[in-house]
Amino acid sequence: MRKYWYRRILIMIVTFLIAVGGGYYLIEYQRSRLEAEVNAATSSENMVIPGGMPIGIYLETEGVMVLGTDSITAEDGMDYEPAANLVKAGDYIVALNEQTIHDKNELAETVKKLGNEDIILRVRRDEQYMNIRMKPVRLNARECKLGIWVRDNAQGLGTVTFLNTNSRFGALGHGIHDVDTNALLEIHNGRVYETSIRDIQKGQDGTPGGMEGIIVYNNYNVLGNITNNTDCGIFGTIDRIDALFADQTPMETAVKEEIVEGPATIRCAVEGTVKDYQIRVTKIDKNTSEVNKGIVIEVTDNRLLSVTGGIVQGMSGSPIIQNGKLIGAVTHVFVHDATKGYGIFIEDMMKNVE
Repeated sequence: MRKYWYRRILIMIVTFLIAVGGGYYLIEYQRSRLEAEVNAATSSENMVIPGGMPIGIYLETEGVMVLGTDSITAEDGMDYEPAANLVKAGDYIVALNEQTIHDKNELAETVKKLGNEDIILRVRRDEQYMNIRMKPVRLNARECKLGIWVRDNAQGLGTVTFLNTNSRFGALGHGIHDVDTNALLEIHNGRVYETSIRDIQKGQDGTPGGMEGIIVYNNYNVLGNITNNTDCGIFGTIDRIDALFADQTPMETAVKEEIVEGPATIRCAVEGTVKDYQIRVTKIDKNTSEVNKGIVIEVTDNRLLSVTGGIVQGMSGSPIIQNGKLIGAVTHVFVHDATKGYGIFIEDMMKNVE
């Protein structure tokens, strides 16, 4: 009987030790797995798929952008400037008499139908909305004008820089500005389209070259959406990743302190397919006053020089790679030396997709 109780007590002790020990190891296993997941999540923030592919860009503003005002000869033969000192370049007209204005054609058609009474323009200036009362000028029995020059949408070609783990992309490395006012376009939305390079005008001293692409602006060719136009580039989401990124090998991004003067590469598709070309980083300015001019580069690759003469318009956004890491993107060309240009730190571009 005594041996029986000893055996039961021994079994109970062994069972307790197994339970406690097993629970301990299970907790340790869960903790180590959680640490691994945290480490993986942390590192994924610094991992992106580098680009180099050309993209078609289409931006839509909220309303129409005012470029300036002008005088109009009315039906009485007198000259009037009805919008003078009321609206200014950079304003956005978003409504007329409470009717929403989407583009300049809609504005023009609405103005044509006006009578002799005063109108109310709904205008956004910087971050403020205001109502402006003015009187249109009648040209004849069928037409009125406001004497305001406007622009609505913008389109063009650029290069995608990266795609992150959340399908957010960055491109250009610089913002899209109005050609007349030089103001950064405040966009309502935008889209990215498939494109292919048709021709390249080589850059020469004093005359920047450029890439010409074929862009068909239809729903079939849409790759994704543009949500932000900033001084660091355009940003948004890519829906058709496989259609744009043939190579989806991830690459780590570098912080400014890791970048050094010396050999590097830029990635672009000036010869029809994405290739790497040799350059040199000649200057690093971590405290630059212009966010998209922190890196100075010089093209040294004879293949690229023979095709483009150096850096040309349309290459903006081309990834700059050094020591196996993405360090930035091409942004500008030196007007008097097409072999040299500026770049933006990838660290600054990444802030816009966090």
